[in-house]
Amino acid sequence: MNSFWSIKEIKEAIDRKEVTPEEVVTFFKKRIARFNPKLNAVLEVFEDAIASSDAAQKKLGGIPILFKDNILQKDRIASAGSKILSNYKSCYDATIVARLKEYGAVPVGRGNMDEFAMGASGEFSAYGVARNPYNLDHVPGGSSSGPAAAVAAGLVPAAIGTETGGSVRQPACFSGLVGLYPTYGLLSRYGLVAFGSSLDQAGPLTRTVYDNALLLSVMAGKDIHDATSCDNKGQDYTIGLDGNLPKGLRIGVIKDALESKGMDSDVAKAFNESLEVLKKRGATISVVDLPHLKYGVAVYFIITRAEAASNLYRYDGSLYGARDTEAKELFDMYLKTRTNNFGAEVKRRILVGNYVLSKGHFDAYYNKAQIVRSIIRTEFEESFKHVDVLMSPTIPTPAFKIGEMTADPLAMYLADYFTVPNCVIGTPALSVPCGLTSKGLPMGVQFLGPKLSESTLYKVAYAYEQASGVQLVPSHFD
Repeated sequence: MNSFWSIKEIKEAIDRKEVTPEEVVTFFKKRIARFNPKLNAVLEVFEDAIASSDAAQKKLGGIPILFKDNILQKDRIASAGSKILSNYKSCYDATIVARLKEYGAVPVGRGNMDEFAMGASGEFSAYGVARNPYNLDHVPGGSSSGPAAAVAAGLVPAAIGTETGGSVRQPACFSGLVGLYPTYGLLSRYGLVAFGSSLDQAGPLTRTVYDNALLLSVMAGKDIHDATSCDNKGQDYTIGLDGNLPKGLRIGVIKDALESKGMDSDVAKAFNESLEVLKKRGATISVVDLPHLKYGVAVYFIITRAEAASNLYRYDGSLYGARDTEAKELFDMYLKTRTNNFGAEVKRRILVGNYVLSKGHFDAYYNKAQIVRSIIRTEFEESFKHVDVLMSPTIPTPAFKIGEMTADPLAMYLADYFTVPNCVIGTPALSVPCGLTSKGLPMGVQFLGPKLSESTLYKVAYAYEQASGVQLVPSHFD
């Protein structure tokens, strides 16, 4: 077996009886044991994880999947990267886990992550920093740091992360992978540890566009356990992936992607080369101005902090998770439990969230952010009357060094300039690799569409992937 085979290639080998599902699972467990000490991508590998007896007949039979540790797996720890949930064991599977298992996928472990998905680097986990397989001194991206690093290094063929403002696409970009933020509600949030409830969505991290579409096909659909899930029966997103762009495709390049002063020169060059690839395939390219895009980070900042403060209110030691045992009074127990078990970034976001929700500030911050959110939504909707998809670099810079930005949280937040606006309005975006920088670090471009346009995004991304020939593999992990 090849460590960097796609899901499709593995399943074809199983169908030809060149390898069994059991051998596939064993192979990748050995990869994790060998390389994870360098990466700290996997918090726990499930030694009892095995392929079902009829796995060979199932669409995903024998495919090991790593789940970010804020996605509940029955009878497994779900720490969300935090000390406060270090002893919490889930009593049920998240809906997306159950659906993948139904198709034969094998949950093989728990992926490291920024605590409660609050971070853009993988440096804010209570269980240590995850590292980038392309350069171990650099971050793999966050908050789905472990899942991305594991797929990039060939420890698993695919993983499932979560995204609230870039936490799938940013690590996909930094780690040379394909990553999707789906339409809000397309995937059930049942069994996801909440961060920002009006933005949170799970998303697949894969080596290829086809694999990404395959996993979405299995996971998508209405769920009675999640009232915000779309009334959608799901579809096979792999249909129509033939390498051709949709006829008459109109691509709108986000103006800021061409004028951003903070754009890395290698990223800018690769982005322009990507546009040329698509032009040669028949796409019409135009520039689209989204005047309120620049407020996307601020809107995201306010809304997610408010929702985080509300969601994390429940972690006080009284019901489940960690509890301080030395406090003699109830309030003191609450205080010490939260003080001693939340990390610095989580505390920072809770404090900001409580501030913007407080009396006297609610209207000035939270309500105003919701108004601007509506304006951004209207601008995107208007743009899609004139173009079919929007395009930009996923992240303006390649992966930064571990420790390089931890002293400046605001600079790290601003790195999400191109990924947060669509999350704020719940529309899909797909990041694909577009090459390596001169220092050997991955870069990515993203395609954004209106609600429920995943099929179009996959067709465009697949055509680009096939035409560009970009397939990245870190040499340290051959």
